[in-house]
Amino acid sequence: MAAAESDDAEAPSRRRRDPNARTWARRFAVQALYQAQVNPASPTDLVAQFRADHDLSRADVEYFTEAVTTVLRRAEALDLEYAALLDRSLDELDPVERAILRLATWELKERLDVPWRVVIDQGVTLAHLYGASESHRYVNAVLDGLARRLRTAETAARRG
Repeated sequence: MAAAESDDAEAPSRRRRDPNARTWARRFAVQALYQAQVNPASPTDLVAQFRADHDLSRADVEYFTEAVTTVLRRAEALDLEYAALLDRSLDELDPVERAILRLATWELKERLDVPWRVVIDQGVTLAHLYGASESHRYVNAVLDGLARRLRTAETAARRG
């Protein structure tokens, strides 16, 4: 836990939270982003529904809320970021893969506090959990290419 968090007024509740709170937030976010494709809803309504219908106690709820809200509002722009790396059209992309790629693209572009390797690892894990049998390989390839483009300095330094 970072020192800044320990000084926070909410620090005691954060200490009790699952150490994998962001992983849980991503799992719920992918489910919500998938649901939004099947049954469109406003980001605010979708977050409220998930908070009412799911036990988010193990998740970083702030991260979940930011992810779902931002990804839904910027979905088209996020899709354009990874579209050139696909071997099919966006319309042919599996909705689960699309949800994972949108979430990971948002993290790679806007959450520079999350290392690129973590973004890829989490995307692959989510594809294993929710995707088709080989979708984890596809997600891995797309995210690797995207990380090289969006996090050029970071990926070059670590691949060195």
